[in-house]
Amino acid sequence: MQLQDKVALVTGAASGIGFAIAAAFVAEGAKVLLADVNREKGEAAARSLGEAAAFTICDVGDKASATAAVAAAVARFGRLDILVNNAGIIHPAEFLDLAEEDFDQVLRVNLKGAFLCAQAAARQMVAQAAGGAIINLSSVNAVMAIPNQTAYNVSKGGVTQLTRNAALALAPHGIRVNAIGPGSILTDMLAVVMDDEAAKARILSRTPMGRCGTVEEIAAIAVFLASPAASYMTGQTLYADGGRMALNYTVPAPTA
Repeated sequence: MQLQDKVALVTGAASGIGFAIAAAFVAEGAKVLLADVNREKGEAAARSLGEAAAFTICDVGDKASATAAVAAAVARFGRLDILVNNAGIIHPAEFLDLAEEDFDQVLRVNLKGAFLCAQAAARQMVAQAAGGAIINLSSVNAVMAIPNQTAYNVSKGGVTQLTRNAALALAPHGIRVNAIGPGSILTDMLAVVMDDEAAKARILSRTPMGRCGTVEEIAAIAVFLASPAASYMTGQTLYADGGRMALNYTVPAPTA
């Protein structure tokens, strides 16, 4: 029960990594407000976690909505100790074809949304005068690049730098800010891709551990970063990528 009596807000929590983090937090004793743009899935996700969880609709790229989500957490559970900025979108497009509005939308959700939620949460944490933890979801693609993911890559690079800047700015208030940089994680979206043998071989050929990660493995890192075990860590990005970022060659993909 590493998070006993803590209150957390997790964005993009209706499914995937966000839901896994919310579930792990509840299992560790926290009360969690799940935030998402999908009301139906979000409400169902919160119900599945019992009385320690609740749901609020939230468009993280809208300042009023981000601020309202923080207020909803406080109204429901009395305080806010942890924020997880997980909400994110992608828009694949070749560089020469990427539309301005699509570039803007990805940055609005992935980068601006993380800033708005972090700012709103930090203001609440400062008012409580009890410190806190903010965890941003970055990516290996904050450092690496995929040619047809320009907007996503740029947004995650920004998230990494946002993490550093916020960590410095909020350290005097006892608020720690860290990030997680996943590699290939078996979300619903990637599971569909892995059904294609050629795509599966391509993904595993860049992963020395020979498998994709699970959402539960990312959630475990979030629990660590939110807990007292990470009390002297701030401004860091922890990469969980099966060895991908250390690789300067490809390896044969398992055939089994």
